[in-house]
Amino acid sequence: MSIPCFIVPIIVGIICAILGYLLGRMSGKGGNNLNLENDLNECKLQKASLQAEISTLKVKLDAAQNSVSKATDYKFDKEAALLHFGKKVKENDLTIIEGIGPKIAELFQNEGIKTWEDLSKTPVEKCKEILNEGGERFALHNPNTWPKQAEMAYKGLWEKLKEWQDKLDGGIEVD
Repeated sequence: MSIPCFIVPIIVGIICAILGYLLGRMSGKGGNNLNLENDLNECKLQKASLQAEISTLKVKLDAAQNSVSKATDYKFDKEAALLHFGKKVKENDLTIIEGIGPKIAELFQNEGIKTWEDLSKTPVEKCKEILNEGGERFALHNPNTWPKQAEMAYKGLWEKLKEWQDKLDGGIEVD
């Protein structure tokens, strides 16, 4: 049995083609892994750089927020308060609010509302809730103007506060 001489080179050619293809695929995968590792390392470097930048920006943001909050902080001017009210006014004395006496001030302080700023940020509904929890004699009070009065006191708007309070009766607007 004799194999024609032209078949041997064809079979050898096919075998070489298959081996070449397989070797090419295997070396190609190794190359891709190297590229992927390089990409991964580059991403890690970028991540570290971005995290450092985020940290720097957070520090700058905190500094900016502190300077803004300091710019909007109001200073208590006892002389201006004395001028408009005709009596000494203690800083954050809730009884300066028309309609709030010492007992109501105590109720609010027990609820953590200790300053004019605190009261200015307290919703009227919360004020009513505190009064209701204090008992029947406190529930009769109307706190609708208290947060606005407290805001004026906090901001040092003594003249406006005094003018408005002169129009109030027990903290209630009278027509």
